[in-house]
Amino acid sequence: MILFGATLLLAFLSGLPGLFMKRGGGRSAALLMGSSAASGLLAALQVLLGRATGAVALPNQRVLDWGFLHLDPLGAIFLIPVCILFGSASVYGLAYWDDHRENSRTVRAAFGVLAGFLILLTGAQHAFTFLLGWEGMALAAFVLVMAEDRDPATRRAGYVYLAATHTGTLFLFSAFALLPKAAGGLAFGPWTPGFASSPLGSALFLLFLAGFAFKAGALPLHFWLPPAHSAAPSHVSAVMSGVLIKMGILGLARLVAWVPDPPIWWGGSVTALGLASGVLGVAFALGQHDLKRLLAYHSIENIGIILLGLGLGLIGKHAGSLPIQLLGFGGALLHVVNHALFKGLLFLAAGSAAKAAGTRDLEALGGLARRMPRTSLAFLAGAWAICGLPPLNGFVSEWMIYLAAFQGLGRPHALWSVAALGALALIGALALACFAKAFGAAFLGEARSPAAVEARESPPSMVGPMGVLAGACAFIGFFPVLLGRPLDRAATQLAGAQGPPLAAMASLTMLSLMALPLLAGAWMLVRWSRGRSFREGVPTWDCGYTAPAARMQYTASSFAEGLMRGMRWVLWPVTAGGRVAGFVPRPRPFSSHLPDLVLDRAAEPGLGGAARGLGALRFLQAGHLPIYLLYVLLTLLGLFVWMVA
Repeated sequence: MILFGATLLLAFLSGLPGLFMKRGGGRSAALLMGSSAASGLLAALQVLLGRATGAVALPNQRVLDWGFLHLDPLGAIFLIPVCILFGSASVYGLAYWDDHRENSRTVRAAFGVLAGFLILLTGAQHAFTFLLGWEGMALAAFVLVMAEDRDPATRRAGYVYLAATHTGTLFLFSAFALLPKAAGGLAFGPWTPGFASSPLGSALFLLFLAGFAFKAGALPLHFWLPPAHSAAPSHVSAVMSGVLIKMGILGLARLVAWVPDPPIWWGGSVTALGLASGVLGVAFALGQHDLKRLLAYHSIENIGIILLGLGLGLIGKHAGSLPIQLLGFGGALLHVVNHALFKGLLFLAAGSAAKAAGTRDLEALGGLARRMPRTSLAFLAGAWAICGLPPLNGFVSEWMIYLAAFQGLGRPHALWSVAALGALALIGALALACFAKAFGAAFLGEARSPAAVEARESPPSMVGPMGVLAGACAFIGFFPVLLGRPLDRAATQLAGAQGPPLAAMASLTMLSLMALPLLAGAWMLVRWSRGRSFREGVPTWDCGYTAPAARMQYTASSFAEGLMRGMRWVLWPVTAGGRVAGFVPRPRPFSSHLPDLVLDRAAEPGLGGAARGLGALRFLQAGHLPIYLLYVLLTLLGLFVWMVA
C-alpha cells in the first residue's frame, strides 16, 4: 500500500534535512514527521475498516520475498499510537530540546530513524524484516537515551539499556532459528496444530516470551526501563514508554495469532507475569521521588495490565471461549493505544514542569498549578486516565479486561480470573494513591524551591501536543463505540475465529457519558460548599504556627510513607535519619530511597562480585608467549582425552 510506504519513508527522512540546515531544521523535521503521522493514521484506518489490504509490493519480489511488508489489523492497531506520539513529540521537541542543545541535529536524526524502524516493525511479516526493525529500533533508542551523555547517570542508563536489549535479542535469534519447525519457514504464519504442546513448541514459547518481555519491561526483566526512561529527554521518554516497549507486546500478540491451540500453561504464565508486573510496578512507583522515574515504573504497571488481558485471552483460546478471547484480547490491544496516549501526555507534562522548575525531584516542586495551569491540567488529565477513572480512555480498556475476567468465573481455570480481578483492583487503588501523591506534591500547595517559584508556563509548541493527546484520551473515553469494528477485526485475528461484535463498547459509552453529570455535580457541590464555608482572604490553618513555611507541607515521601511501610517486606526501602528524642528535639535529617530489586540489589552486586573474582585470575595472563603455548597444549590434550573417552 502506497500510504504505508510513504509513512515509512517520511519517518526515516524526517531528520535528514536538519543535518545540513543551519536554521529551521527542527521545523522541517516536525513537518516531515507530521506528514508521516497523517499518512500512517490514514493507512491504519483503511486497514482496520477493511478498505485496504495494507500490502507493500517490493521490486523484484521473487528475489526479495524474504523482506515483504504487510500491514494487517494487528499491526495497524500498533501503528496508530506510533503515528500520534511521534507526530506530537516532534512538535514538542521544537521548544523543549532544539532551541538550546548542541546535539539537536543528532537527536532529530535518531528520532526519525527510531520512528521508521517502529513503523517497519508494525508491518514486518518475516523474521528477517522483524529482526532488522528490532535491532534498528534498539540502536536508535540507545543514541536517544545517551543524548546527555556527559552525565554519568545517563551513561550508566544507556549501557544498561543496551545490554538488556541485546540480551533480549539473543533470545529472539534463538526463537526465530527454531521457527521453521513450527511454521515451515521464516515467514510469519500459523503453526501446525498440536505443535505448541510439544517440547520444541514449549521451548519456542519460552524463548519468545523472554525476548519480548525484555523489550516490554515486564518484571523481573524490567531493570533497564526506569533508568533509561528517566535519563532520556522527555519527548523521547514519551515515545519509549508509549510505543517502543509496546513492540514487545506486538511480538507476543503475533505469537498468539500463530498458535491455534495454546496449552493452558501459556495463558497462566502470561497472566502471572502480568500480575507481578502490574502490582509490583505500581508499588515501586509509590516510593519514587523523581517524577519521570515514577512514570517509568507506571509503564511497567500498565504492561502488566496488558499482559493480564493477553493471558486471559490465551486461557479463553485454550478453553474455546470466544467472549473471553475477544474481551481479553480487545482490552489488551485497546490498552496498548490508551496507555500510549495518556503516558505520552504524562511524560510531556512532566518534561514541561521539569524544564520550567529546573528539577524533576518531587520534594523540590510544588505550587506549579498557579504558575503553569495548562501543564497542570494536562498532567491531571493523564493522571485521571492512567488511574482508570471514567470518563477517560483508561477506564474503557481496563473495564474490558475486567469483563474478560468476569466471563471466566464459573468456568474451568477460574482461579486465573479471580487472580486477575484481585490484581486489577489492587493496581487501580495503588495507582490512585500514587498519582494523588505525584499531582499534589508537584502542582498543589506552595513551591518548595526558588526555581519552582520562578516557573512559568511552557510555550504553545509544548502545550499544543499535550492538548492533542488529552483530547484523544477524552475522545476514546466518550466514544468507545466508534472503536468497536476496528478493535473487533484485530481481536478476531488473535482469536483465529470470527465471534460476535464487541457489544461491550456500546455500554461503555453509556457509562462514560453517565460520569459527566456526576463530575459536574461534584464540582458544583465543592464550589457551593466553599462559598458557604469560607471567606476570601482567610489563610490556611497554620497548626498554631505564626509563620508557616513551605517545608511544613506534606512531602511526596511523607504522603506515601504509610503505604511503603505496609509493603516493606517486598519493596525493601532504605531510610536514613529521622529519629527524634526529647521534649525539645533538634532537627534531624531524613532521607528515603527505593532501590530496584533486580538492578540495584541483584544484578550490579552480582556482576561486581564476578568481576572481582575474575580479576583475581589475571595472573594467568602473564604476557609470556611460552605460557600461552602451554595453555593451548593443555587444551588440546584435554580435548583429545575427552574424544578418546
